[in-house]
Amino acid sequence: MTTLVVLDQGESISISFDDLLKYHGRSSIAGVAHAFKAMERAFPLLSPGGPPERYDITVESGFPGGGARDAFEMVTRAVTGDRYRLASEPAGVEAPEAPGGHFFFRLGYRDTVVDLVARAGLVPEGFVQIACREAPTPAEAARAQQLKEEMAERLLSLPADEVYDADPR
Repeated sequence: MTTLVVLDQGESISISFDDLLKYHGRSSIAGVAHAFKAMERAFPLLSPGGPPERYDITVESGFPGGGARDAFEMVTRAVTGDRYRLASEPAGVEAPEAPGGHFFFRLGYRDTVVDLVARAGLVPEGFVQIACREAPTPAEAARAQQLKEEMAERLLSLPADEVYDADPR
């Protein structure tokens, strides 16, 4: 399993997907997987010479889910450092629909920015409708969790460049 590597005041830290689950839990496992793959895709583009310094990374998320937010927080400390914000609409970008938003992320590091858009076909048909139900039945809640688990497994099985298209600026 791939790990994300960042620097914390010059010291290298490796964070695995399992580490992120220990922090967030499994309730929004697909969101954790999306953020993991977005960071895996972005970090080499943001800092090609080595791991980025976590406190210099900014995150703009088109997806308001707690799993993604917690994954970005654990790796970058962007929520605590006020370097994380939600984007209501990704300007000029077509991104797949996500519960409450879109699977779009913009990560910045010093003078570099990378826009990341999830590739088509990675979000199961009907996922958004099931995942966004305000008062799901027990069967609907179980189905939503199953779809989240399946999506996370699918995302993690793919190279990051097959999950997220990247546009460095």
